[in-house]
Amino acid sequence: MYHPFSVAETIKTAWNILKKNFVPLVVYSVISLFINEFVEFLKAFIVLDDSMVTQMVFIFIQLIVQCFIGLSFYKLILTLMDKAYYEFEFKDILPSFKMTFNFVVIGILTGIFVAILVFFYVLGKRNLGYDRLFEIIELILVLYISLRSIFCICFIVDDDSSPIESLRQSFEITKDNFFKTLGVFAIIILILVMVLIPVIAIIGLLGFDEDNGGFVFRLAFYCWFILTFPFIQVIIMVTYRKLVYSHQDVDDDLSETN
Repeated sequence: MYHPFSVAETIKTAWNILKKNFVPLVVYSVISLFINEFVEFLKAFIVLDDSMVTQMVFIFIQLIVQCFIGLSFYKLILTLMDKAYYEFEFKDILPSFKMTFNFVVIGILTGIFVAILVFFYVLGKRNLGYDRLFEIIELILVLYISLRSIFCICFIVDDDSSPIESLRQSFEITKDNFFKTLGVFAIIILILVMVLIPVIAIIGLLGFDEDNGGFVFRLAFYCWFILTFPFIQVIIMVTYRKLVYSHQDVDDDLSETN
């Protein structure tokens, strides 16, 4: 049976997948945090050279590490979705060098895009003086392109697509479902805020601020990350799969099995 893309069904399916696989997803989130913190430790305490070259090298290393972790997390989610009733090995969730390289290229292209936006913003501010107008235009442009291209990572993981091909595929599957995709990401923002509010409220009730509670703030961030990151990534991957099924007009396996 063909299942058209539905925001409500997407969130329901993502929740079911999260409930079934909560422990491995949370454990992997903790591992991801540890790896990122370890890289930050190396940057802060091991490397004493503050030269521009050293800083750029470490930024590039961080980009590679974050891309590898992000891809492996998506591969884990896909593996849990596709092999729900089968055993799988650790190697099944490790991205290839090609995938990591393609994701790094996407990251570099994103940086170039942001740099171009900043350039035009500064240019418009100096020559036209329309600060608020340019901010609104850039915000809308960033939101639009982000929503249309967000699934490129999923195609890199799922189809081993090249950077340009993955962007094209992402634009293709969101072509007729932009506002529904926007609805999904509005729900994602709502989830992030709903979890963040009680965390901030508890910190406030305990009387901590940034001066006397730096460690507490960091610990609160870790808790917020661990609680929200798995669910958000599952929502993105389920949205991707459902958009693909809807676009191809084929059976929606996720709906049949979840």
